[in-house]
Amino acid sequence: MHHEIGLISTIAIGLVYALIGGYVAKRVGLPPLVGYLLAGVVVGPYTPGFVADTKLAPQLAEIGVILLMFGVGMHFSLRDLLAVRNVALPGALLQIPFAVALTCGVTSLWGWNLGPSLIIGLALSVASTVVLLRALEAHGILDSASGRIAIGWLVVEDIVTVLILVLLPALADSLHGQPVSMVSADHNPATGQLLLPVGILLGKFLGFILFMLLIGARLLRWLLERVAATNSRELFTLAVVVAAIGIGFGASELFGLSFALGAFVAGLVVGESGHHHQAATELQPLQDAFAALFFVAMGMLFDPSILVREPLRVLAVVAIIVLGKFVATFLIVRLLRHPTGTALTIAAGLAQIGEFSFILADVGVTLRLLPAEGQSLIVAGALLSITLNSFLLRAARAIQNRTELPVPA
Repeated sequence: MHHEIGLISTIAIGLVYALIGGYVAKRVGLPPLVGYLLAGVVVGPYTPGFVADTKLAPQLAEIGVILLMFGVGMHFSLRDLLAVRNVALPGALLQIPFAVALTCGVTSLWGWNLGPSLIIGLALSVASTVVLLRALEAHGILDSASGRIAIGWLVVEDIVTVLILVLLPALADSLHGQPVSMVSADHNPATGQLLLPVGILLGKFLGFILFMLLIGARLLRWLLERVAATNSRELFTLAVVVAAIGIGFGASELFGLSFALGAFVAGLVVGESGHHHQAATELQPLQDAFAALFFVAMGMLFDPSILVREPLRVLAVVAIIVLGKFVATFLIVRLLRHPTGTALTIAAGLAQIGEFSFILADVGVTLRLLPAEGQSLIVAGALLSITLNSFLLRAARAIQNRTELPVPA
């Protein structure tokens, strides 16, 4: 009897290559995530040898994003988010347009139209939750002031990205063939038509938040308390996974929001339930495994030949991510009256891209707004920026530690 083993082979080969790549990366002083991405390149369709299922891999990656966003929600309470709103909210809302404008300026020199320029600009403006969370944990600053601001900043970026993903289909027709200079709303014939979908989206978002605050939070706390009372570790783990994936799925199906946003809100609720330490401990192995599969799936999208065909464009993309975003974030944090060391650490942590950038690229390709070359440029930018990020953050932390040393009496 023959069985369809596409799922099993994709998971098995993906994890094996991720282990090898992650081990080699760690041994040479790089984050394991770089090894996971390179593992995806090896099993992807652009390199010889075994090719993993390119349809199943993104679904496995989605589970990884859900579990990781759930973990972020557990680590970052709503009180912490509100505490950093004065810097995270204006900071993200200023940095995103800056990155998009900078990218559009560069792509106009390449002869690109407005559609692909906006997609790649938005993709380069959003940092990776996975990379940032892992980096903050590695440096022991997840619960520091810098860590809370960086995570809050990233949450605002994620919410903005979700809004953009909903609006892109409505904008697609008006963006096709327009030059980069057509960036004013006054020249966009679809501006008036966007008011309705924006209003509907905001209504769904508020409806989901109200549902979770009034009903979902109570049901989730009740469920966790009952399961925890059984003293069954496996049942508690299952309950946490059900909360993460179930609420993420419900947010998508019932409210039209992203899986990741639903999982993040679920994590916030669990974080306030009194069971977040146990939940974080039980969920960590699953988060690690599916995070590896996520980055393997993203690596499969990368065509290595672009490094030879378009080296200057790759360098330009990396410069926007690592230098452009770093300088913009640093200046914004300093203008908001935070210390130089804190500004350096936040800027360094956010000077990379990841999962939401890949999602934006995929949507752009589906809507025929982004060419395959653009997707490869985004993955190349992610690979190189993640590789450089650990060194950049390490240098920023060293400067912060020196500048914040107490002055001897």
